[in-house]
Amino acid sequence: MDYILVTGAAGFIGFHLSKCLLDQGYSVIGLDNINDYYDINLKYDRLKELGVKRTDAEEYNNLSSSTKFDNFKFIRLNLQDREQLPNLFKDYNFSKVCNLAAQAGVRYSIDNPESYIDSNIVGFLNLLECCRHNNINHLIFASSSSVYGQNDKIPFSVEDNVDQPISLYAATKKSNELMAYTYSHLYGFKTTGLRFFTVYGPWGRPDMAMFLFTDAIMNERPIKVFNNGNLERDFTYIDDIIEGVFKIIDKGTLSTDDKYALYNIGNSNPVKLMDFITEIERKIGVTTKKEMLPMQPGDVTRTWADVESLKKDYNYSPNTSVTKGVGEFIDWYKQYYRKNKNI
Repeated sequence: MDYILVTGAAGFIGFHLSKCLLDQGYSVIGLDNINDYYDINLKYDRLKELGVKRTDAEEYNNLSSSTKFDNFKFIRLNLQDREQLPNLFKDYNFSKVCNLAAQAGVRYSIDNPESYIDSNIVGFLNLLECCRHNNINHLIFASSSSVYGQNDKIPFSVEDNVDQPISLYAATKKSNELMAYTYSHLYGFKTTGLRFFTVYGPWGRPDMAMFLFTDAIMNERPIKVFNNGNLERDFTYIDDIIEGVFKIIDKGTLSTDDKYALYNIGNSNPVKLMDFITEIERKIGVTTKKEMLPMQPGDVTRTWADVESLKKDYNYSPNTSVTKGVGEFIDWYKQYYRKNKNI
């Protein structure tokens, strides 16, 4: 049986992608180290949605079968494990690999640089080596809009120069792109990088703006608004992201001699931060206090994705409005925390 390997399967995007692939009949092995960067209970609950028992998922290097999907198995493993990751590739025939595992977060990278090198550089190199030595046809991997830094040309294009990252997180993601290009050039397997733009939606990460704002408002705390609210983000709903990633996995690379491809994947419709906050307040029915703060180190003023090449090559069509996306997240938040925390 051929499997697709999805790393970061207990994470926000990895969970949604795994579920999408399973619903479409693909066989998936999900990998995650379940680190404590944010609440691990949320990660285990995502896996529970995929039919993996927490007691099974807690064991390191234990391949757990799903009780919900016959075609899903989960393994808790670090990407940088140079003994066990190669063994996993030897034991299973992966038709494709989708790497969504990474140490995420721009601000966290300022105080915790080592974890970014370990996961995003050493771990990614280990994954590339496994792909090289096991005849993997196609590696799809997550990059980030953070690589654009303070780029003032809009919308952001993959043709733009991104040689001046302003956070270590961004530097590691740019490094991933360079490493993937080199391996494609040297060893002939195909790699596709995806620069994600501000993904939000149900089961989202607690360190992201959508979650932080909602959590603060629901718990009657003021929200922190950086750069005095003078920010714009290309907020992209999770379903639109998954649509794009799935099409690349399902269709594969285009019939071209170029082994390496790079795309932006976003909504291509930037929204002012204050308008985004207003929509959250409207949905919840509360106008909250706002703590206006200066710009944070490593942050950028605006993001805006040029996604024309992804539309052209894969018929990508993001169409979820902020109104709908915000509503879906808040409905999930209320249901999830009412169930788990009795609020």
